Amino acid sequence: MHPNLSFHKEVLNLISPYVHRTPVLTSSSLNDEVGAEFFFKAEHLQRMGAFKMRGATHAAMRLSDSSRKLGLVTHSSGNHGQAVALAAKSLGIPAHVVVPRNAPKSKLEAMIGYGAQISFCEPTQEAREKMAAEIVAETGGHFIHPSNNENVIWGQGTAALELLEDVPNLDIIIVAVGGGGLLAGTCLAAKAINPNIEVIAAEPELVSDAYESLQAGEIIPSSGAATIADGLRTSLGSINFPVIKKYTSEILLVNEDEIAAATKWTWSRMKQIIEPSAGVPLAAVRRYPEKFRGKRVGIILCGGNTDLDALPF
Repeated sequence: MHPNLSFHKEVLNLISPYVHRTPVLTSSSLNDEVGAEFFFKAEHLQRMGAFKMRGATHAAMRLSDSSRKLGLVTHSSGNHGQAVALAAKSLGIPAHVVVPRNAPKSKLEAMIGYGAQISFCEPTQEAREKMAAEIVAETGGHFIHPSNNENVIWGQGTAALELLEDVPNLDIIIVAVGGGGLLAGTCLAAKAINPNIEVIAAEPELVSDAYESLQAGEIIPSSGAATIADGLRTSLGSINFPVIKKYTSEILLVNEDEIAAATKWTWSRMKQIIEPSAGVPLAAVRRYPEKFRGKRVGIILCGGNTDLDALPF
């Protein structure tokens, strides 16, 4: 996969009837604190509450009519499952989501509310993949991987494409990284518009596999540790990692207290209800302010599907 602006604009046009063009927010308080200009892409206000609506919709729309009618299948602990469920509902087709038993209650309830048929599995990657494969074999549905799928990656990148259309001449875009779909898509969009822009990722220290992978030059599997940023526990994939390796400037690590503080700050100062995964880039900005000082910086707030019972504050 390589940056291709005309194709990326085609993707955005294709999915636009089914997704929101989310607003860009600013914070004079953060600007003053760091000595930079920040622009927040509000994907927590996206349909189903996260950027993942973009990738799931694009992947579904690229199917033939006959394949699409058989339905969509995926495995997810939350946001991607909601996105597949809502994309399927929007297109009038079935959705089957394999959900680990430890998935956040709020995200599970949303998937059910969007009409998905839920199958529970043990909380391991092997169990998720095995059950999803069984459902595909049984239904003929099309499997959509949460992050290691070209159409998903192109779809996720439309968030950065919109951001750069609305706020030109950014020096840096920073995003959270888990499975790598948003990061890879952001790289493709940002580098297509401005080859000199820096794309930086932020990751919890407890699940630092993307950082370790970038250092090693090969994929290091996630430990799956219980970070409060529950959307970032997954591993990079064979499709998105080459893009990330080529175009990501660096990955910054933050601890659990920093993630909690950044999430709380966004709630209290910006009045935006984000989930802890979306607080990770801001936590990195506040931990490493010297990297951003004097710059124009885009931050993608990746989601707002918060499990109120699990909040650290």
